Amino acid sequence: MAQRPNELTPEAGPWHRWGCDLRKAREARGMSLSALSARVTYNASYLAKFERAERPVPRHAAVALDAALDVCGVLLRGWDVAVQEAEAGTRTSRGHVANQPGHVASSVDTLAFPGPRQAGSLEDDTDTVVVPCRTPEGIRFVPVPRRAVLASGLVGLAAASLPVPAFAAPYSSVGSSTPAPIEHFAQVRRVLIQTDNLMGPRTVLPAIAQKLGELTMLRRKARGKDAERLLELETRFEELAGWLAQDIGDERAAYAHTARALDDSHITGDPELTAYILGRKAQLAADLGHRSDALGLATAARRTAPAGSRLEVIAVMHQAHGHSLLGEKLEALRGYDEALLLLDRADQDGVWGSWLDSAYIHTARARSLADLGQHEQAVAGFRDALEALPAGYRRDRGVYLARAARSHAGVGDIEQAAVVGLEAVQIAAETSSARIIDQLGLLDATLMATPSAPGVREFRSSLDRILYHPAQ
Repeated sequence: MAQRPNELTPEAGPWHRWGCDLRKAREARGMSLSALSARVTYNASYLAKFERAERPVPRHAAVALDAALDVCGVLLRGWDVAVQEAEAGTRTSRGHVANQPGHVASSVDTLAFPGPRQAGSLEDDTDTVVVPCRTPEGIRFVPVPRRAVLASGLVGLAAASLPVPAFAAPYSSVGSSTPAPIEHFAQVRRVLIQTDNLMGPRTVLPAIAQKLGELTMLRRKARGKDAERLLELETRFEELAGWLAQDIGDERAAYAHTARALDDSHITGDPELTAYILGRKAQLAADLGHRSDALGLATAARRTAPAGSRLEVIAVMHQAHGHSLLGEKLEALRGYDEALLLLDRADQDGVWGSWLDSAYIHTARARSLADLGQHEQAVAGFRDALEALPAGYRRDRGVYLARAARSHAGVGDIEQAAVVGLEAVQIAAETSSARIIDQLGLLDATLMATPSAPGVREFRSSLDRILYHPAQ
């Protein structure tokens, strides 16, 4: 019987094993090469060559394929192993091909796999950013080489996740005027939040990654109260990193940071911190469409939050939204009514949820109404929210506008949907916010049904100018 092109044999090399894992993962998902190609930035012929070990596999390709096939890091870890084995084979047996499969067009030990990344380099093909792409399946956020994004002219999208040194330099005092480490990190976190509001998450995330490395090193050396306080700060940095990763569309990083924050909150033994992170996980699950998870996490957050606190109000809001995602209108609306009542009685001196007010709850209610198909009421709710929103909340304005545009489309007012959507596109161009672009992608899919309606062409053309378009 003829052997399949990438069937493993005892003498198979590391890249053949990786290619076989890729094929098995794809077939286990019932996906053809063409279907997989629609989810990543490589065409089907390239993917076939990856599976047959006929072409070098850049790390960003392994990242994208792992995410597209939802194999939880299996392909990425396999890629790291293959690189190590290939490099070891090159050092010890160059020129000996007895253990290299004969059907490969280019011997795998001579393929030019990239070496270790140099900090600060923008030329390394393994240096990737997650960007919104126009794909056959719609607008998706996928890992793309930074230099490809730069070449496309979308410089703002290439600013995230700048390479940081493999070993972050630890914090050290430089003089008597330098604040103690704990206060230093607390101040830095406040400044990073302000910077995000002004310049967006792509500017802030590299600094957060650096500070997380420093915090970890300090916390592992500290003891007693200092170690507890550093762990609490590390937890807050992780939660902030998760929020900002979500806002650039990097779902896996958002999940990873938020999960670590939850684990750390349990170690701190602070139920308020745990309740806050559980609420954040509920929000993340809801935004990513995991409806049952969203409701379950929100329920856990309420169970953990102190009664009479703003954290309880936040948890009730997340519960209400979870019900709306499940189509449970009565439970959702009751939840928002309860949140408003609880807010009136809540402790006003707590450190959590200082931003929470009745206008915020009404805005969340409008979002849930849209999810329930109550678009006329949602339009009115978003209109009120936009009027009440402070001028400096530019990104939130973009999110509200994009959701309002979808509700206008939901009631059949296509022209107004395009007008409002166009304003949201302009803010998305400034902020590169995935929360805005996600909503605009859904609006774009709706407006495709009426391409000749007034304003639709201008909206779609403007949206295309802020998206990366993979070469086909």
